[in-house]
Amino acid sequence: MDFLKLENQLCFPLYALSRKVTAHYKPLLDELDLTYPQYLVMLLLWEHQTLSVKELGDHLMLDSGTLTPLLKRLEQKKIVSRKRSAEDERIVLISLTPDGKKLQEKAVEVPNKLQCSLSLSDEDIVVTRSQIIKLLNKLKDV
Repeated sequence: MDFLKLENQLCFPLYALSRKVTAHYKPLLDELDLTYPQYLVMLLLWEHQTLSVKELGDHLMLDSGTLTPLLKRLEQKKIVSRKRSAEDERIVLISLTPDGKKLQEKAVEVPNKLQCSLSLSDEDIVVTRSQIIKLLNKLKDV
């Protein structure tokens, strides 16, 4: 096997898949006025209500330099609020605003619409996601 051929690389199909799946999200997220990274932040906040910037970064595997401008834009849209922790001023807490909570009602259909746009069964989603998470977990420790 020629290891330097693009078709033999693991990285390229993962990269291409990520771009294609993200492109399928775009029209759905345009309706919510969210970018894909903003949507990921909102998913976490809908689940947890309030998280620190560090916790968001840990979940999303992003550094604060990437998250800070993204969070500022969400704050400008009035769907999240940022404030310093009373216990430790170094910690910035991100919370949902009432508008951010309302946005969840509109977003509830996004996963199903995405699944339909990709023509994937529930089983396809579970199996594919499981394999990707398995690989991702191996790489987390590297």
